[in-house]
Amino acid sequence: MTQAPHAELFELLDITGEDAMECAALLDGNPSGNVLEALELLQQRLGTFPADSISADAVSPRQPGESVWVEALLRFAPRVHSYHLELGISADVSAATLADVGLQLRINRRVHGRFGLDTWGWLTLHMAGNLFRLGRLQFHLIRSPRDDGPEGNVAYASDWVLGIHIPEDGGLSPALVDASFDEARSFFPHYFPDKPATVATCESWMLDPYLVKRLPNSNIASFARRFTLDRCTDAPTDAVYFTFRHRGLEGLDRLPRETSLQRVVLERIDDGGTWQLGHGHLAL
Repeated sequence: MTQAPHAELFELLDITGEDAMECAALLDGNPSGNVLEALELLQQRLGTFPADSISADAVSPRQPGESVWVEALLRFAPRVHSYHLELGISADVSAATLADVGLQLRINRRVHGRFGLDTWGWLTLHMAGNLFRLGRLQFHLIRSPRDDGPEGNVAYASDWVLGIHIPEDGGLSPALVDASFDEARSFFPHYFPDKPATVATCESWMLDPYLVKRLPNSNIASFARRFTLDRCTDAPTDAVYFTFRHRGLEGLDRLPRETSLQRVVLERIDDGGTWQLGHGHLAL
């Protein structure tokens, strides 16, 4: 039987169903000038260990649309996969990392009810070749901040740090988190021995002390307590988005309050409170 066009790519990126049909339509033509420009930007970043995603105004004309970036990410992903393999990284780790493309497409359909990728900027980090999914968590190898700037950045006694990100597709049991950190402690010294990271950092609403106080026996609280909290910054919508996949603070009365986490997130807003990002670190 003849393999469907792009089947291998879509398996690598875990793209399924209607999203696969839409992505195939993008790939069936020749890339536009905007897509070629986006591909060049992705190529320039590969292997350079950037800390930040590509911004929306990086391609001309400004803000060319999600479809340009969806197509660019699809076309560039095989190059990233090859880069991983050239480093000796296993195909399984590469696939687990790049599968976030399919996950984000599904999340976009859930949030907006349509094909698209409003988180395309987040995925440009994966395409730089320094972010990996190892078990439950994602680890982003970047240079450490070196000074206490006006935004309160903390200087760590490490030239390199691992930024921790938490995909939505699973629990946060201590065993899963331990296994993920254990894998990271062997993975990065092996594949990036010249970039020793002795500190992991995390910026997340899950590290907001309010959440730990209200749900002290939860897996989220257990995860948060691993980190030394450096500072907090206001992030009014993050808890709502990541709990409910709901953009903004309108229509909160229509959201479910079935779990303790859902109730805590909404009750704090009801009471006039503001959710924050906790910025923390731990020694590896």
